[in-house]
Amino acid sequence: MKVLFVSSEAYPLAKTGGLGDVSHSLPVALHHAGADVRLVLPAYRSALKTVSNLQILGWLDTGLGQEVRILQAEHPEYPMPVWLIDHPNLFDRSGSPYTHPDGYDWPDNAQRFNQFSHAAALLACDALKTGWRADIVHANDWQTGLVPAYLTFEHNAPKSIFTIHNLAYDCQFDYGTFQAMHLPPHWWSMEHGEFYGRFSMIKAGIVFADHITTVSPRYAEEICTSEYGYGYADILNANKDKLSGIINGIDSNIWDPSTDKLLVANYTVNKSLKSAKQKNRKALLQKLGANDKVLAGKLPLIGFVGRMAFQKGIDLLLDSIEETLSKEKVLFAVIGSGDKELEARLKSIAVKYPEQVFCWIGYSEELAHLLEAGSDMFVMPSRYEPCGLNQLYSLRYGTPPIVRNTGGLADTVTDTNEKTLANHSATGFVFEHADSEDLSRAISRAINTHKQAETWSNIVKNGMQLETGWQQSAADYLQLYGAMTHG
Repeated sequence: MKVLFVSSEAYPLAKTGGLGDVSHSLPVALHHAGADVRLVLPAYRSALKTVSNLQILGWLDTGLGQEVRILQAEHPEYPMPVWLIDHPNLFDRSGSPYTHPDGYDWPDNAQRFNQFSHAAALLACDALKTGWRADIVHANDWQTGLVPAYLTFEHNAPKSIFTIHNLAYDCQFDYGTFQAMHLPPHWWSMEHGEFYGRFSMIKAGIVFADHITTVSPRYAEEICTSEYGYGYADILNANKDKLSGIINGIDSNIWDPSTDKLLVANYTVNKSLKSAKQKNRKALLQKLGANDKVLAGKLPLIGFVGRMAFQKGIDLLLDSIEETLSKEKVLFAVIGSGDKELEARLKSIAVKYPEQVFCWIGYSEELAHLLEAGSDMFVMPSRYEPCGLNQLYSLRYGTPPIVRNTGGLADTVTDTNEKTLANHSATGFVFEHADSEDLSRAISRAINTHKQAETWSNIVKNGMQLETGWQQSAADYLQLYGAMTHG
């Protein structure tokens, strides 16, 4: 099975978020499961600095006098070739893949990823005559939404899958931009990419792809509703016969408490669990500035790592922290950055409760790993969450998650109650409504359960013994690829 995996980012060549992690782990897992995979992404400045053994495969004409160079490269993180689409005017820039160093979006993002998508579609059909032609093209998010569209112009084209990682980000542009890009005129229609008087790259991916996936079964259902559909619910419902959800996994080489080099003490479900978590907790709190009194104490520690954003429910968490501290003896550790008002509010709460609330504004890989290992619980109060990775890290690290009943959180965390404790499926604490009162009740429930040592130990072990890696997800994708190519 020849698979061309098309993404705008992939760790460690370029990464802004979860898409970069998935676009690293899933192609590698597919390779190990027996697929013949090529990963293709733009030749960003950061990517070119990271790879080795660059070779020129050739040049592709993407129309209107635009020519892109195709490079093949190697990287120790990838056991298969990486293909880079090289157009210096579009991709050899400072800043992130999508934004200027000053933080604003590149104004020509539509043009940049149109060129990328067109070149990827040509590569899939072996336009360079290398002898490698894809059976399946797996495109990801709006940046590759035009890949399935361009494939419709190719004779005997490979089947295409379009994965929606987060429907909230879709890349829309006006008719003037559409004309300036010389896109096929029939694409500007309700049946294709036109979307309320603009053109939507994500709609093009939905309409033109042979199959649509998203990153959890629950999120596949949610995006077909007005609440979570961002205007696309009707379109997705019209294409529901080709929509499914496959849960993401985590890179179990990087996220493994038994081998994690960023921890001060390693552990497994059966070895050194309690003592190692205590050592990691102490190291985390020291780095966050806790005093000796706090370090010597035994209060439960609740952690959070993530973006300070409305989607993540940080405002709910900040309300709940103050509400919880008025009733419970507990510690909170929060790592993240984003909305400046939320950052400022978090800092003011940490000043108000200097021995109970600790924060780090920014992101630190070391602190993120220490927090997963050193916390007693991990909280994710997201308003919506397509899949989520931190709750999977938490399960693996023996840190029961407290999550809202949405998206991938609902698919991966089993609420603790009388029934799930009896059948040994309880792995965390799930609350229903996106409000601080419901979150606070879930936190209180977790704190009270934590006081029951044997029950807590069972919940921890249930979570640690779950399969959270990519093996099952890769198998599910390969099964889907096979059904598409032989259907």
